[in-house]
Amino acid sequence: MFEIYKKELLELLRDKKTLFFVIALPLLIFPLIMGFMAFLSSQAAMSAEQKVHQFAIVNPEFAPTFSERLFYHKSFKQAKTQGEYTSVEDLVEAVKTNQIDVGIFISADPTQAMTEGKQTSWSIVFNDAKAISFIYSRIEDLQKKFSDELVGNALEKAGIEKRVHQAVLHPIQLEKVDTADKRENLGEKLGGIIPYLLIPLILAGAIYPAIDMGAGEKERGTLETLLLTPVSRTQLVLGKFFTLLTTSVSSAIITVLSLSLWVGIAISFIEIGVVKNAFASVGFKEFALIFMLLLPVAAILSSLVLAISIYARTFKEAQNYMGPLNLLVILPMMASVMPNMQLNSTTALIPITNVSLAIKDIIKGTIDVGSMWLIFASTAVLGGVLLICCVRWFSRESVLFR
Repeated sequence: MFEIYKKELLELLRDKKTLFFVIALPLLIFPLIMGFMAFLSSQAAMSAEQKVHQFAIVNPEFAPTFSERLFYHKSFKQAKTQGEYTSVEDLVEAVKTNQIDVGIFISADPTQAMTEGKQTSWSIVFNDAKAISFIYSRIEDLQKKFSDELVGNALEKAGIEKRVHQAVLHPIQLEKVDTADKRENLGEKLGGIIPYLLIPLILAGAIYPAIDMGAGEKERGTLETLLLTPVSRTQLVLGKFFTLLTTSVSSAIITVLSLSLWVGIAISFIEIGVVKNAFASVGFKEFALIFMLLLPVAAILSSLVLAISIYARTFKEAQNYMGPLNLLVILPMMASVMPNMQLNSTTALIPITNVSLAIKDIIKGTIDVGSMWLIFASTAVLGGVLLICCVRWFSRESVLFR
């Protein structure tokens, strides 16, 4: 078995494609992805923050103070077609045709309506499909300030002193006391991204060597030569399996080291104190736990890709079979980021999902040791079962010479 392992490993080290997916990709993927995502996010936020929106108001005379403040607001510019609109329908059509970015329909004079004991309804017309938009929040802030002034004037006319206006307007003030620390909050939002980077890279580190060891051997006609050697088929499979496990584990080690390295670099350059303090506590212990959980995952994926490669007739056929395997890995990871999906005794038994949830909890700093060992044990058992199935699969003549 060791000779088979040594032979396969030497052949892989001569393959530049394998070295790229096992070594170069994990080292490069994190700075590229993190840098690209940070750049796009900052650009999108900056563009949305600095954009000046064309607006139009129907019946501005009902709220002259509000209209004047909106006119002089740095983020809004009155449209030249201001006087062409008379209804909400006109504003909707103008927004759809990109004549304006936002339209405001003031149905009545709010001051007069207050004296009559009525509430005024305003319609804010805009396209809310954009992920980052400050239109509604900025108009809402102006409207709230204007409403408070109207109420304040009414209270003064009613004989209520100005110093108690806030108590009358807002008799109850809510204070948010969050029991989660900053690391837990940020880990909940960002921790789900880490498995999407780690597990597919481990799969990539096993796929390409596996295709060469199974379908590649068939295509080159060297599989028969291996079968004639004085080595049992079980030893052949184990030799190939441990070679794949080595490449997967190597990919996992490089990936985790790369992750810790680039997180450390990012923290050193981040000026936001909250983020820096939150992730400064993610140390060697956390990365070691992540690596430990990735080991049985590497065994599972190595067994699967080796079985698929052995079944395939050609290199190209094996590549076609690997596509659904990528989907089978991604779907459980998607389940782990669903709302309110938590790590418990049930989810700890779901392959891939359990590891994804555990990695998120490790980043958050809330991992339960009992659940982590349950995940490790269940994943290791599944990896062992799949390895046994792979050995039996390799022993069938109908599979090897189909």
